[in-house]
Amino acid sequence: VQLQASGGGLVQPGGSLRLSCAASGDIFGIKVMAWHRQGPGNQRDLVASITDGGITNYGDSVKGRVTISRDNAKNTISLQMDSLKPEDTAVYYCGANIRLSGSPVYTNYWGRGTQVTVSS
Repeated sequence: VQLQASGGGLVQPGGSLRLSCAASGDIFGIKVMAWHRQGPGNQRDLVASITDGGITNYGDSVKGRVTISRDNAKNTISLQMDSLKPEDTAVYYCGANIRLSGSPVYTNYWGRGTQVTVSS
């Protein structure tokens, strides 16, 4: 299984950025897909998550500024981030709760992070 993230970069305060993540491999199903982030010296925190039924959950620090969406047919998620602040600077990680073909259980997988830097 591979989770491939894209879309990170440098953006000015108040700007917008869109992150995408695609899961690939011998996948039977995916329950939850999510974005987490980890800033320098900080723990990894939830940014947003979305279930296969479309139920979303957002971290308190980003509520109202980010929107997560999902394409179940393509096993992809996107994260639209607006009104970005310097404190949003972090490495953003895509994660998913995946059941592989032939397996009875769901397991958490993580992709490599993508750097988001908010600075003027």
